[in-house]
Amino acid sequence: MDTETLVMLAAPLVVAEIVMKVVALLNLRKQERTKGPKLMWVLLILLVNFFGWIAYFLVGREDQ
Repeated sequence: MDTETLVMLAAPLVVAEIVMKVVALLNLRKQERTKGPKLMWVLLILLVNFFGWIAYFLVGREDQ
């Protein structure tokens, strides 16, 4: 595979990652309570690629 093909394949994944991070951060902002400090979740969502926002949606939100 050449570089152009790899970029074409990776671009939708990168866009999806950015969109999901934004969605997770907006959801975190609206949550009154979370499992753990909000600052921790912000750092996890922003700094841990792919798994940060997944961990927040699976573990971080408290049921209301």
